[in-house]
Amino acid sequence: MKNAAGVSGYRPALVAAAGQSAASDLSTRDRVTQLLLERGATTAAQLGEALGLSPAAIRRHLDAMLTDGDVVTREPAVRGHRRRGRPAKVFLLTDSARGRCGTHHYDNMATAALRWIARSGGPQAVAAFAADQVAALEARCRAAMENAGDDPLARAEALAGALTAEGYAASASTIASGGQLCQHHCPVAHVAAEFPQLCEAETGVISRLVGTHVQRLATIAHGDGVCTTHIPAQPGRAQSGNTVTTVRTDR
Repeated sequence: MKNAAGVSGYRPALVAAAGQSAASDLSTRDRVTQLLLERGATTAAQLGEALGLSPAAIRRHLDAMLTDGDVVTREPAVRGHRRRGRPAKVFLLTDSARGRCGTHHYDNMATAALRWIARSGGPQAVAAFAADQVAALEARCRAAMENAGDDPLARAEALAGALTAEGYAASASTIASGGQLCQHHCPVAHVAAEFPQLCEAETGVISRLVGTHVQRLATIAHGDGVCTTHIPAQPGRAQSGNTVTTVRTDR
């Protein structure tokens, strides 16, 4: 019993040590990230020297960051006469790692641009811009749905797959009153909150691709958790163009 108590007494210390080691690793990798952000392409030797780490230690951290997709390697650019031997590879941050290093203002810029368009050309100009922006998305989704057939619910399922490939995390389901298309991610939610023409243009795309009248029930842009589009059960298909109805269910 004494030995068992002695062994168990060390467990908190071992857990604490493991936690401190993991925290230390994260702290070091944060410093590596910061150096790569400041310097750009840098060799492992240069990083180790700057951080006071041995070659083995810096390599361990860089290998972990490579596995996590935070850094990539490439051959260094050589200017002038090239020395003998293979030059050391340099490490660079990936776009995803760089994106986590600070705040980007793309939404602010997009909103400012649309405000300028609205002031210059009015709401119709914003609507025309929105339609132009979703045209390429519509073309790609239509190509992906080539073999979906004519049934609106089957087309909605195919559209969900196409939108998921575009980053919208979409799903489709059959409900008592027809079908439902849900998008769990919206790449322009912050901008669309001020300019609903973006949502209306996207809803038009859904209607044309599904081939029938649809109702947009909820949008992430207006504070809902999911963009939800209802596809009513009906025997006929929309004739020319598309019919779009936006319905808010949380007001």
